[in-house]
Amino acid sequence: MSIKLEDYQALLDGLPHEAVQVLHASWGEATKAFSSRGLDNYLKAASAINQLGRGSGLVIAWLEEAPQVSKEIGEEVIVDLAQTAMNLTSKTSASVIELMLATSATAARRLGDAQLFLNYLQFVDSLVSKAPRGVRPMLDKLDVLFSQLTLGGLRRWALWGAHAHRTNYEEQFSYFSLNSKESLAMLQKERKGTLFVDVQRRINMYLRALWGRDFFLRPTSGDFETRVGYRPYIEGYLMHLPDAYDDFEGITGLELYRAAAAHSAAHIAETGTPISAESLNPLQMAVIAVIEDARVETLSIRRMPGLRPLWAKFHTITATQNASVGDYLNRLARALLDADYADEDAWVAEGRVLFAQAAERLQDNLVSWEIGVQLAHKLKDKGIAFNPRSDELTVPYRDDNRYFWAFEEFDSDQAAAAGYETVKQVRKYVSVMEMVNELDCELAGDDAQEIWVLGTELRPYEDMGKSYNEMEGKEPVSDPYHYAEWDYQIQLERPSWTTVLEKRPKVGDLQVIDDIAAQHKRVIAQMKFLLDAMQPQGVTRIRKLEDGDELDINAAIAGSMDIRMGMQPDPRIMMRSVRKIRDISVMVLLDLSESTNDKVAGQEHTVLDLTRQATVLLADAINKVGDPFAIHGFCSDGRHGVEYQRFKDFDQPYNEVPKARLAGMTGQLSTRMGAAIRHATHYLKRQRSAKKLLLVITDGEPADVDIRDPQYLRHDAKKSVEEAGRNGILTYCMSLDPRADEYVSRIFGAKNYMVVDQVARLPEKLPLLYAGLTR
Repeated sequence: MSIKLEDYQALLDGLPHEAVQVLHASWGEATKAFSSRGLDNYLKAASAINQLGRGSGLVIAWLEEAPQVSKEIGEEVIVDLAQTAMNLTSKTSASVIELMLATSATAARRLGDAQLFLNYLQFVDSLVSKAPRGVRPMLDKLDVLFSQLTLGGLRRWALWGAHAHRTNYEEQFSYFSLNSKESLAMLQKERKGTLFVDVQRRINMYLRALWGRDFFLRPTSGDFETRVGYRPYIEGYLMHLPDAYDDFEGITGLELYRAAAAHSAAHIAETGTPISAESLNPLQMAVIAVIEDARVETLSIRRMPGLRPLWAKFHTITATQNASVGDYLNRLARALLDADYADEDAWVAEGRVLFAQAAERLQDNLVSWEIGVQLAHKLKDKGIAFNPRSDELTVPYRDDNRYFWAFEEFDSDQAAAAGYETVKQVRKYVSVMEMVNELDCELAGDDAQEIWVLGTELRPYEDMGKSYNEMEGKEPVSDPYHYAEWDYQIQLERPSWTTVLEKRPKVGDLQVIDDIAAQHKRVIAQMKFLLDAMQPQGVTRIRKLEDGDELDINAAIAGSMDIRMGMQPDPRIMMRSVRKIRDISVMVLLDLSESTNDKVAGQEHTVLDLTRQATVLLADAINKVGDPFAIHGFCSDGRHGVEYQRFKDFDQPYNEVPKARLAGMTGQLSTRMGAAIRHATHYLKRQRSAKKLLLVITDGEPADVDIRDPQYLRHDAKKSVEEAGRNGILTYCMSLDPRADEYVSRIFGAKNYMVVDQVARLPEKLPLLYAGLTR
């Protein structure tokens, strides 16, 4: 379907006269750059930008630059470009937005990839809030900046200036105009050796000359957050190369691009069928990958011998390096490529012999599988532990080998087409009699169509003291809960970034709870009067009101007597009946990380023991007052392993069951606080109370095994507290970390935390804190 400009006459009538003239002049170029749908979006976006009322310059910039952007990286980004322009109208002036649109074609041309361009738009939107006076001069210098920096480098350069000159607008303008020494120094620091966009055409011609065919290249921003670039990779027959390469030990970035592109092209040209990864362990896969790299390079060298010296000069491993499995993998890779490399290690020598014996069968990648499995078995004899994350090839030009691996995945559509029934497993809650009399198979596996669940533990007739679950069952795990996580560096939420798994709490000895009550008799006695005062009073009468619900007979009689005696009567003869109730729900969230197992200085108790004591006293206090409350705990092992335990829920009585769970709680793993607070908020939002309190008890700052930046989880925890506040939940933190003043106020707010310097006083302070917060 073709689109004619006359079909949009109503839209054209609403545009300024100058914009209509520009549109007629640009229409020919637009029809070449856009499809019919793209043209429709192009014209509607022009109308929407015009309706912002920020002048005709914005519309003209859009009409002139949008076709150029589409021509460079595709029309899919056009809608996002228009949306960014409209979002900026509430943050900055029309001239800055016009400049952003006017330079968008430059950014698209220099980035060369749709996803990188979208990341650039997010970066501009974020920078307007951080450095409002720096965006205009930066956009003026955008061509110069992109000629020396990658997108990641530009972002780090800009954020450094925004942070350093946050309040000094003159210095901010000078920095982003490239007129200050700090600006030039940071520019030199972030500058990369060779940019992909500068050599893309030459690499394309180079590959065409070698293989006599075209290959599709795309840049990938490996250093968007760090200085470490992604390894090259092949996906969907597209070769993705880092958007910049530094020189490597005296070898230019252009040579590194040629080596990386030639190696990826060798994989595409010499790989006929993928290699199955089924039943292989990570070590076997790593060795097979080395052999497969050598196989495709050897086949390519047979046709083009000049590729050997191109690749060989990037192999710098020596025969003396033997500290890890990664060292041996790199030595084997060099030995299979470079015939002049001398290595006397028996394992490397065996690899050379096996590869040489298979020289006539290299057309079949099954050779790589056979040799790799055999060598992986022999490598275990060295007794060196293998770490898949660190023991990898260090040769910079080689890709991550995802291209030739095949992983078997279940396809429900194919299964249905083949006649197989795909039934979702159902959990069915039944009574004891149903379980005993109607159970089909007690030994069904994980593939059972139905799982029957009892409300209580089922024990044998002989009553051996243990339930069937304790003897034969496995710990149940809830369905995963996915939550977003805030990344302060990019100022965006990472959607569904963390996974919370609810685990059943272990049961402990109730005698532990009884001992706590006996140990703190004095504290319980001191709290008795305070708790009695906090209990709801029911219906009370407020007297001496001028405006009330009913007449106060005593006050009316006294007023009549005053009138008869010639005195001025008291007009406050009304009263009102008020129902005094407490309408609050309390959630206690416990940090159960490994650090809670540390002993308190000068005592035999651990931090976990004192936390348990304080929680038991607090639970007794809340239970006496009558407020609905819940006690939950958390720990974490990476973003997909946030463990969450519910010791007591809001609708559960505080009896032996939650007490036994509190007695059995243990400390382990790390503290990913943001995800736990979001999950606690999920339960608190269900409560219908007018006031909701989330009380977090922790002994340290947020931390996890997969996060090195200490600020990352602090900012995420702060964001989760703000999200809870928007849902009407007050979050308060009681920290046992003496250094908590450095960070806890930023997370929870200046008035919403308490640092307990003497941990031993936690059991007596926590109930008093609850009383103060819930008055």
